[in-house]
This record gives sequence, structure tokens and C-alpha cells, in this order.
Amino acid sequence: MRYLVRQHQRSTRRVAELLGASQRTVERYVKNQIKTPRPQLADRLEREVRARWQPQIRARAKQTAATTGGIMIDIQARFGYTAAPGSTDDARIRHLTLALPPQHAARLFQAQQAGADEDDLRHIAAESLGEVYFRDNGHRAHSLKVELTDLTDLEFEL
Repeated sequence: MRYLVRQHQRSTRRVAELLGASQRTVERYVKNQIKTPRPQLADRLEREVRARWQPQIRARAKQTAATTGGIMIDIQARFGYTAAPGSTDDARIRHLTLALPPQHAARLFQAQQAGADEDDLRHIAAESLGEVYFRDNGHRAHSLKVELTDLTDLEFEL
């Protein structure tokens, strides 16, 4: 309740209208005179707090992933390669779980925020996986270009 009151510039009247409760009831919750809300009020309270709180949590998690933490990617797809003849095998289904460094996470988030479509995001993910997994951050297979097709499963974890 205190969180909602802070979000509404300390206006208990606005929070009361939002929750369908009296202003006096909201004031009692803020002063800890009432501690357990009725089930209906508890549901409305949870829904309103979640609607305001979750975007902040997601934004912080994305910021951390893009600057210091990176993201985990779990993908199952067909990976194909373009490289010098005889240097690699044909495309095949692979299941990979690995950490993408912050610069790759930032690139994905920026593209998503700019309105990139699914094909563009898939291309960025393929380039990131190519750099991190297949080219081992520039230590091998320098001319290898990775193509991602037949996507079966893709999950990101912040």
C-alpha cells in the first residue's frame, strides 16, 4: 500500500479510488493499523503493484545484462555454416546453452527496442552465437559465418 501511495505522489485519495476502497482505509494500511487486506482488496492491490513494479525490475535486469552481466541463451535450432570448402560439416540440429557477453545482450536489446522484427533478431542471435561459440571470441574459425534456421526452441534468461 505504501508503494502505491508513493507512486501517486503521496495521495491516499488517488490510491483509494484506484483500489475501490475508502481513503481512510488506505491511511490505516499506511499507518500499519490494518495489516491484512480482504481477499478482493488484496487481489486489486497485488495487480496494481505488479503492473507498476515489474517494468522497473525488467528494466534494471536488462540494464545489468547489457552492461555487466550478459544473458544466458538456450537454443535448439539448425546451424549452417558458410566457410572455406572442407573446413566444416553440414548444418545440423544443435542444442546450445551458453552465456552471451554484455555487448551481445546490449545489441539484442537495442534492436528489440528499435522495433526489429523476428528475422532481424534471429540474425543478431546467430551472429552472437557465431562469435561466442563457433569462433570462440576470435580464437578460431575466423571466416566462419553462422546461419540459424529451423528454430525449435529459444529462451533467454537475464
